[in-house]
Amino acid sequence: DTLWDLAIAEVEKRENSDNDGKHVEFLEKSVLFMGNKNGGKTTIILRCLEREEIPKPTLALEYIFGRRARRHNAPKDVAHVWELGGGTSLLELIQIPITSNNIRSFSIVLVLDLSKPNELWTTMEKLLQVTRNHVNKILTKLEKTNPEVATEIKQRMWNNLQRDHPDYELIDPFPIPLVIIGSKYDVFYEFDSEMRKTISKTLRFVSHYYGASLVFTSKSEALLLKARVLINHLVFGYDKSKSVSVDHSKPLFIPAGLDSLSQIGPPPAFDSDTGKIYANTPLELWKKVYEKKFPPKSFCDLQDIKDPAQDLQYAEYEVDVMRAQKNQ
Repeated sequence: DTLWDLAIAEVEKRENSDNDGKHVEFLEKSVLFMGNKNGGKTTIILRCLEREEIPKPTLALEYIFGRRARRHNAPKDVAHVWELGGGTSLLELIQIPITSNNIRSFSIVLVLDLSKPNELWTTMEKLLQVTRNHVNKILTKLEKTNPEVATEIKQRMWNNLQRDHPDYELIDPFPIPLVIIGSKYDVFYEFDSEMRKTISKTLRFVSHYYGASLVFTSKSEALLLKARVLINHLVFGYDKSKSVSVDHSKPLFIPAGLDSLSQIGPPPAFDSDTGKIYANTPLELWKKVYEKKFPPKSFCDLQDIKDPAQDLQYAEYEVDVMRAQKNQ
């Protein structure tokens, strides 16, 4: 037998072998974390993967993986975790981790810094827009090459919402699973109650509109645990939590599909002002009301990007000596 014959025989043997009468296989899922610069993405990732490392600043696009076994002696499922650094300055890198090969098992986690309300909408809008455009391009190609997969992904967008849900016709689900995390809740908690209410209601609307889950978190172990529940459901297929917390005076926790526009209510604007705001879509109306209260800062993430070659965490003596010699 040639090496290829042996390899084929080995694969067939594994596929046909029974383990307690069940076919043994492991799942591979991918997730991309993105959001505000210094918003706490790395901390959340390390806690979800139960790693005791000290978080370092993320440069560009970083990769880490986690493995979990669903039961004793079972093969371990693999979670491929990508993290986009630099806030909104490196948007073109989004197309590296999301490909037509892994789109069926890909999810997005958007981490928004609650302590920076003036940057919140701009960051969210830019990141979700670029991601959605890229995913839609992949789906358009798949419709030609593999229409069954494209149809399956499009139908799955609606899985979180029951057909009899009153908002079924009013929302526009994100094309792949999405979790929105509001980080730094401890700082946010010190805000004035009206500010907190506006930010909370706005994020509830956006999450519900995109068919996403929403959770507020901080460095507190209890809140990080809630974020872990949602992320473990995405990457390891753990059971979804059915608990819901929509009280604006407490950290929000709303799994996808468990909110409604009637519970969220209208945008928190002054009634006299609402009549003067013109918008074509509900999303545009919420954006205008939110930005009236929290005018977007003209911030530029690009200014903060340092040369990675000078970053001490990537120091390599031999390489650096040669580099210095070349520069000289």
